[in-house]
Amino acid sequence: MTSKSTECSPIADVQGSPDSRRISIDKVGIKDIRHPVRVRDRSEGEQHTIATFNMYVELPHNFKGTHMSRFVEILNQNNREISVESFQAMVANMTERLEADRGHIEMTFPFFVTKKAPISGVESLLDYEVTLIGELDAAGPKTLVKVVVPVTSLCPCSKKISDRGAHNQRSHVTVSVHINTFVWIEEIIELVESQSSCELYGLLKRPDEKYVTERAYDRPRFVEDIVRDIAAKLNSDHRIGWYTVESENFESIHNHSAYAMITRDKSEDKR
Repeated sequence: MTSKSTECSPIADVQGSPDSRRISIDKVGIKDIRHPVRVRDRSEGEQHTIATFNMYVELPHNFKGTHMSRFVEILNQNNREISVESFQAMVANMTERLEADRGHIEMTFPFFVTKKAPISGVESLLDYEVTLIGELDAAGPKTLVKVVVPVTSLCPCSKKISDRGAHNQRSHVTVSVHINTFVWIEEIIELVESQSSCELYGLLKRPDEKYVTERAYDRPRFVEDIVRDIAAKLNSDHRIGWYTVESENFESIHNHSAYAMITRDKSEDKR
């Protein structure tokens, strides 16, 4: 039987106890927790999906640990679903609740686009991986949008030296941007697809397959071509302040990938 004195005694806050090692921790928190989210959709208004969250704060050297349960509480304060609009406010709330100077949240979710096959017009969904990264520190809040776009790339060298055909591969193009004003996720996807050998579709009939095969053959792209062409478009878009564009081509005739990356802070051009 529990005594009355035991019931009234305070429960020790071990996480909040002092630490003598004098080593701060850059990021401490929780990873891979899933939660419903709402995302703005250019054609349908919004779509409901499930995101995987990573949530971290900076821990000063004088504290033993952070309060892990508070991260989950913050996720569940948003009436079951988190919206992109409330995302940055959640970063600020987390940083304040955990009494930290710096906070960081990553929200990764599948984003679906309805696509029409190029000849038959049959509709199907294609999924893209999108990540919102929110940070808060002494410099203020910052939000980064990252989109992974799968495309087809066909090798220009293979086409040039071969009497018949050319090898091609599926490529993952990753565009990460800091935006100055609102940009649709679909706009980033369309930009990447327009600079590839050919975009992908969820469903193709035979006439569509003929079309995408021939289109890729007519538009050969090295991995270097893909990142340069996308970078040129991002350079001329005033809504983008900083970007990184990466392309990984999963080679069909090698057991390795080809890779290229360009990163640029456009604010430095004004200095």
